[in-house]
Amino acid sequence: MAISFDQTRLAPLKDTVAVVGVGETDYASDYRGAGGKAVAKGEARYDSYTLASRALKRALDDAGLNKDDIDGLCVANLSSERACELWGMNPRWSGGGDAAQCIIEATMAINCGLCSTVALVYGNAQRSMDTAYGGSRVTGGGITSYFYYAPWGLTSQGALYALLFQRHKLLYGTTEEQLGAIAVAFRKHACMNPNAIMQKPLTIDDYLNARYVAEPLRLFDYCLINDGGVAIIVRRADMANDCRHPPIMVSGFGWSEENVDATQLRPRLKDFYHTAHRDVAAQVYPMAGVTPQDIDVFATYDSFSVHLLASLEGFGFCKEGEGGAFVQDGRIEVGGELPCNTSGGMLSESYMQSWNHQPELIRQLRGGLGQRQVQGAEVAQYVHDVAGKCKSIIYTKGD
Repeated sequence: MAISFDQTRLAPLKDTVAVVGVGETDYASDYRGAGGKAVAKGEARYDSYTLASRALKRALDDAGLNKDDIDGLCVANLSSERACELWGMNPRWSGGGDAAQCIIEATMAINCGLCSTVALVYGNAQRSMDTAYGGSRVTGGGITSYFYYAPWGLTSQGALYALLFQRHKLLYGTTEEQLGAIAVAFRKHACMNPNAIMQKPLTIDDYLNARYVAEPLRLFDYCLINDGGVAIIVRRADMANDCRHPPIMVSGFGWSEENVDATQLRPRLKDFYHTAHRDVAAQVYPMAGVTPQDIDVFATYDSFSVHLLASLEGFGFCKEGEGGAFVQDGRIEVGGELPCNTSGGMLSESYMQSWNHQPELIRQLRGGLGQRQVQGAEVAQYVHDVAGKCKSIIYTKGD
């Protein structure tokens, strides 16, 4: 018998924690070397701790706080012990994981009284280290599905998501041109973002003329590989008004997983993670007191463009099978019905494994982003669906 979540316990956590500071490294300039060309993979320029340190300093400055104000720490892709040693910090509580997980964990820790102000910090020198996310170097790694599918050349998430989109095409008639609208929209947003790596406009013809990497996914359906760091400062809401910017509230969150047969790709291929999407939607929207129609700006994990189709359908922005039509005609662009991944996302801004989406949503709710600003934005949502796990966060403007 499945055990359902308890909405009565989630509801009191609404607006108890606020985001008070965000910071990122210089994705665009760090990506390029002499003559403006991309730095070659493996050309060591940074390490992950250096990048994380820069982001943390910027987030603290953004909040108007110093490291002595931090009594909780969540890190990703780092050792918390080594990070604390480098930063001269002794937090009372620590956690870690992806960005959504860290925000949820920090909210719970603050509400338990374990801490009051938490730094969430990520650093990844993946380009400098020539990190491999596909090919022979990962077939002996920890992702079990690679063992099963490597003999057929499926050694990366890209190949697995290609199967997902192929099934969507067969079931619903979704076209590659429709999928291309996602990459084109995200690139348009990146061109409005000075810190985004990809600054060259992308047309649908450019997209369709690009080579397949794992058919039917093309080059521009794939995320970037770059160095970077991100930091987010969250604080108990009754302490947040003392910071430099008006607080942005953590108003809702949800979490659900589909692990059974995950290595056989069942959750991905059978229902596009929609079972987990619906479970999370039933948590996050009632907790925040909003519906999908209230979301002003949306962001989803986008290591591959097809993530957006799945999340839009799963969270009820459109009916199942209608994601391809939904993303066309400027609907997901700034100025459209539902602006999505307005920084350029991981396809065109920076591949920070969910982390760079959070500062963008916070800044959209603060306002002042110029031509990429979503006018009147008051409610923002992030969706994370990858590796069998689905989470979502809803942010709102504070009073």
